[in-house]
Amino acid sequence: MATVFTQQCEGTQAQYEDLANYSLLEGDNNNEWNSHYSAITDCNILIDLASESNPYYRGIGKILKAMNLGLTTDLWGDIPNREAGKGLQGEEFFSSAYDAQELVYQDIQTLLSEAVTDLSKSEDANTILPGTDDLIFNGDASKWIITAHILRARYENHLSKRDPMGSATRALAAIDDAVAAGMAGSDSDCNAIFPGDGNSLNQWYAFNNDRQDYIKMGEFFVDLLKSIDDPRLTFYASEDGNGGYSGTPLGSIVTSTSDVGAYFASPSSSAPLATYVEAKFIEAEAAMRSNDKMRAAAAHNEAIKAHILQVTGAPAPDDYIMAQANESDASITMDKIMTHKYVALFTQVEVYSDWRRTNIPQLTPNPGGLVSGIPRRLPTTQEERLYNSKAPSPSITNILLPVWWDE
Repeated sequence: MATVFTQQCEGTQAQYEDLANYSLLEGDNNNEWNSHYSAITDCNILIDLASESNPYYRGIGKILKAMNLGLTTDLWGDIPNREAGKGLQGEEFFSSAYDAQELVYQDIQTLLSEAVTDLSKSEDANTILPGTDDLIFNGDASKWIITAHILRARYENHLSKRDPMGSATRALAAIDDAVAAGMAGSDSDCNAIFPGDGNSLNQWYAFNNDRQDYIKMGEFFVDLLKSIDDPRLTFYASEDGNGGYSGTPLGSIVTSTSDVGAYFASPSSSAPLATYVEAKFIEAEAAMRSNDKMRAAAAHNEAIKAHILQVTGAPAPDDYIMAQANESDASITMDKIMTHKYVALFTQVEVYSDWRRTNIPQLTPNPGGLVSGIPRRLPTTQEERLYNSKAPSPSITNILLPVWWDE
C-alpha cells in the first residue's frame, strides 16, 4: 500500500488497482487494522508474562509493541493505545478508547526507553534467556538495544513539522546512543526473518506468486533509478516482458513491466524493519535541520555506500560515488538526502511517512484518482465504526486529512 501511494510500485489489478486510483473505503483496511492489533496484543501478553523476572523478554516485547504502535498511528492517526489489547481484563475494555497521536508518540518513546533499561540488565537478572526463539537476533540483547535507539530516532524525526529543531536534536542524540551501543554497520539490522518454506515465505514473494500482476514496479521509481544509473535496479526489479527493466505508468494497468525483484521478493528474503542505513539517513536529515551540514553530508554518503554494498554484494562503482555519494557541506541538500532515502528504503512504510513530512520526492497524483491528491492516511475501519463505541464519530473518511504530525 505504501509503495503504491509513493509510486515505487503501481497497482494494476483488483484491489490494488483501486488503491492506485485512491479508492480507499472503510471496509478496505479491516485486515491491516486487525493484524496490527493482533501483534500489539501478543506484545502485551509477552510483556506481562515476562514481568520483572525476565527483563530481556520484556524489553523485546516493548520494542516490538512500540514498532507496531508506531506503524498503526502513522497510518490512522489517533488510535486505541492505553486501553488496547486488554479485553481479557473485563467488559470495560471491550471498547477501547482512542488516544491522541501526540500521546501515542509519548508512550512509544517511554516503551523504548524502558526497553533499553530492561535489556541493559545483566543476564543473571533473567530467569529465562531468549535464544533461538528470538528469530531476529537469537537473544542478543545488545542488538535489541541498538534497534530501540534507531526507533527512538525514527519517531523523534517524524516530528519534523511539529518541532523542526527539537526533533532534530533528539533524533541525533538517539543516533549517538545507537553508536555508543555498538551500531557500526548493517550487522545489527533488525529484519523480519522468513525461513522460506511452507507458511514461512517472504511476503513479497508469496504475494507475487499468489496475486500475480496485482502490483508491478512503478514507472516513476524505475525511471529515477535509471536516471542515476543505480546499481541496485537489477536487484530491486525483475526483468520485464522484453528482457529489460520498466515500471507501469501512473494510472495504467499495464502488466508486462517488472515485478519487485529477488532481493526483496525471494522465498527467504528478510524484510528490513529498523536498519543502519535508515539510521544514517535519519542522521543526515536531522543534522541538516540542525545546520550541521558536514555531518549531514558524511551520513548521507555513508548511507548510500553501505546500502549498495549490502544489496549488490559489491562496493558502489567509483563513478556512482562521485556523482551520488560524494557530497560536502557545500553541496548537500535536503532534496538529495530524502531522494536517496526514498531509493534505499524501497518496500518500507517509512518512505510513505517521509514523503508526507517532506514532499520529497515531488510526486504528481494520479490524474484519474477518486480524490484530488495522494492519500495521507487510512480511514476509520468499518469494524471499528460498527463495534467500538469509542471510535471516532463521525468516522474519519477523508483520506486527504493529515495525521497530527503531518499537519
